[in-house]
Amino acid sequence: MAGTGDAWEPYLLLDADDVVVRPVAAYFAELQAADASKSTVYSYGNDLLRWWRFLYAVDVAWNRATRVEARDFMRWMRIADKPVRPHWRHKDNPEPPRSAPRRSSGAVNPVTGKSRPGRKYAASTRAHAETVLRAFYDYHLQVGTGPIINPFPLDRSRRKGRANAHHNPLEPFKKERTGRYRPKTPQRIPKRIPDEVFTELFAGLNHHRDRALLAFWVSSAARAEELLTVPQQHADPGQQVIGVTRKGSGAFQWLPASPDAFVWLRLYQEELWRKGAPRGRTEPLWCTLRRPWRPLTYPAARAMLIRAQALLGSNYSPHDLRHTGAYRMAQDPDMPITDVQQILGHASLSTTQIYTTPTAEDVIASALAHHRRRAEGRTAPTAAPPSSGYNPDSLNVLFGGRS
Repeated sequence: MAGTGDAWEPYLLLDADDVVVRPVAAYFAELQAADASKSTVYSYGNDLLRWWRFLYAVDVAWNRATRVEARDFMRWMRIADKPVRPHWRHKDNPEPPRSAPRRSSGAVNPVTGKSRPGRKYAASTRAHAETVLRAFYDYHLQVGTGPIINPFPLDRSRRKGRANAHHNPLEPFKKERTGRYRPKTPQRIPKRIPDEVFTELFAGLNHHRDRALLAFWVSSAARAEELLTVPQQHADPGQQVIGVTRKGSGAFQWLPASPDAFVWLRLYQEELWRKGAPRGRTEPLWCTLRRPWRPLTYPAARAMLIRAQALLGSNYSPHDLRHTGAYRMAQDPDMPITDVQQILGHASLSTTQIYTTPTAEDVIASALAHHRRRAEGRTAPTAAPPSSGYNPDSLNVLFGGRS
């Protein structure tokens, strides 16, 4: 994959001879015409690059691929190790230094409960690759430039007829377009940061910029890249809103944020402007803390968050801050779920309702409280009521219950 910087063809897939792969370039043009973002084209291109390398290894042309190659490719992704990308400091030496930590195989972080990236391809990565390749061959089937049969077919073994046969118009459509070689992906509940952990994480930050970023991420529930691309003119402390461009629709939207976020933002801006940072309506709101002044990128913001978690031993990501803000709003009984949907920018209310599902921490706390109540009930049983015919006041005086 090669980035060109050209708006007409932002990314190109090159073969082993550095020649542009025209079938992929035509598919990229189709994605652009369907209003796909550059990040989508880049993501799809990585899956196609992996597929092209596999075809090159087995010496099969892309338009000669059959279901055997597609099946073996999905089997290979299941057992193969992910390629290790060398750090930019070690570009000349592809071998990682001996002091570099060895990547664990999906070990679970004891603080967050999140699995670390392992050596193997995750099920979600394999499912995304299968979807991309099936759509790629569907496109070439329609235009008549690919094989006559899609190597990545749909799975019809789970149903007898066509998809959504005898559908009730009063019910939503079921997801029946499942690929035959698509792996099963577990349904994961979004991770949120507990309040006490968030307080410790916030205390571990060293700069006003980082404190303002975390405060905006968790109070506005904006995506990380949506917030990082905000210019200075779209931060309005008077109305207590910040304007972002939505990732999916590209629409502009004002999001409310907490007063503390704007306080930290003003402290960060005053500190940076005294150092000579650019000031203007169209200048980026978030930039580096030293010269030369550059816009703050997502990898730099993510590295900042990783450094702040060194003492905690956690592995929260910037997107977990969006989940945290969404959980806080969804758990507020005075805030309608439809308002939460608008703030999060979800097209479907069912996506927002995920945040009403209790997390694993909430379930564990509720179950432990249940066991404590059971134990207290056994140690301090309630006295049985007296039989009929006895005066309760007389019994209390007789047995010392009341003088």
